[in-house]
Amino acid sequence: MIKPDFSELLNVIEHHARHDYVTPIDGLKVGRTDAPTEIGHSMYQPSFGLVARGVKELMVGETPFHYAAGESLLCAADVPVTSQVTKASPAAPYLAIHLEIDPTVVAELLREQSGPSVEWRNIPVAGKYALDPALIDPLIRLVSLIDQPRDRAVMAPMIRREIVWHLLHSEHGPMLSQLAFANGHATRIGRTTAWIREHFNENLSITDLAAEANMSVPSFYRHFKAVTSMTPVQFQKRVRLQEARRSLSAASTISGVAYDVGYESISQFNRDYRRLFNLTPTNDAAALRATLAREPVQHRQTA
Repeated sequence: MIKPDFSELLNVIEHHARHDYVTPIDGLKVGRTDAPTEIGHSMYQPSFGLVARGVKELMVGETPFHYAAGESLLCAADVPVTSQVTKASPAAPYLAIHLEIDPTVVAELLREQSGPSVEWRNIPVAGKYALDPALIDPLIRLVSLIDQPRDRAVMAPMIRREIVWHLLHSEHGPMLSQLAFANGHATRIGRTTAWIREHFNENLSITDLAAEANMSVPSFYRHFKAVTSMTPVQFQKRVRLQEARRSLSAASTISGVAYDVGYESISQFNRDYRRLFNLTPTNDAAALRATLAREPVQHRQTA
């Protein structure tokens, strides 16, 4: 049997890619961008990404990546990301996929395999490698399920599990294995970042977060910043501002958005928003509405 090559994966991705990256498969985004983009800010959760065509420049935490066709990126924790597509055109659009990774699946697969355990302490939480050829076939089959509604519910979880298995046995393996260590720093910090993302509009208690991570407050601060490159307060602020930006285009008032995401001071919200996005909330809201009116299906990329 002839194994598929990267060109076949590229064709499948191009066939299914959308400007909004939306797919009917849980945890999978497949997208395209037809022109270079402005700098964007987002938060990556544990995930695997692949560029099929074009180039994106990334800053994951404090680490820069030149992310080009045929290269895969793994994130093993919640990390802030600044990104910009630098090579794309209508004739040769930027194409990418983004697949969320369930830490439970990682832990299950590691328990099922034999061999030495991975030492997680000095492993980074994000890394880029050339795509492992063993991933091409399952990625083709997963993306192809977009057109196979009868099979998606049963087959997609199985193929996602297969992809994680191959990742564990690729250069991404040591980094991905961190997700399985319940007492590892990245996993314990991950529990607190998940809480912040879900309760972004609530007040932070550093003492409570440190207790959740089973760390002293000084140790929690140190490890939180090592994993995310931010303090807990900075991390929460980034999540709040990103949630605010998602709400702006449909919001009736800027103050309503600010209060909804947890700000008590409108002037502070305006200052923080402008510092991150280089626009005032009012001007950005107008720009977002104009973009949606002009291109109703094209949204900022997330992969």
